[in-house]
Amino acid sequence: MEGVVKFNCYWSQSGPVVSDEQYEIINHWREILFNLDLVGAYENGVGFGNISVRIGSSHQFIITGSSTGDIPELEPGHYVKVSSFNIDDNAVMCVGPLKASSESLTHAAIYTADPGTHAIIHVHSSKLWEELMNKVPTTDPVVEYGTPAMAREMIRIFSTPEVFEKRIIVMAGDRGGLITFGNDLDEAADVLFHYINNKE
Repeated sequence: MEGVVKFNCYWSQSGPVVSDEQYEIINHWREILFNLDLVGAYENGVGFGNISVRIGSSHQFIITGSSTGDIPELEPGHYVKVSSFNIDDNAVMCVGPLKASSESLTHAAIYTADPGTHAIIHVHSSKLWEELMNKVPTTDPVVEYGTPAMAREMIRIFSTPEVFEKRIIVMAGDRGGLITFGNDLDEAADVLFHYINNKE
């Protein structure tokens, strides 16, 4: 089921972990994406979409917390720091007021595969998903979201030159799921809106 944490989440509960600067830029784009229904929650309350930013040059990152999809405007307490992870063990270690998003392992794999990526946007758009399927880097349709297999798919995709040319990934096993990435969130968002506006 979409938006359900599938990984082994080792969570250290704490107060807010996001800096003012990180919060301002993440929340700016998260609010825009929420208002466009690219991030949110379905009628059953299950959330979709998330945003993350790398912390410095480390493999740690800040990501939206689990079960925050239906909240129109997030507070600092809705963000989590992923401090470490292990793809083979399907494990994520996080700290913050909430547990990390169900897609944390996918984000972790991208940050591991590409040191130049410092921000990731994961949205849902059935229309764009259908238009771009197999026209841009696309994951194996049998691979489910939020699994070690999806994390390994990201590492595979980032070994191809095309992903750096297109800068967008279709998650074939996650209906509507799309990922864009960049040096910062502005760049990742620019890529997303480039495709939404059909300016290929």
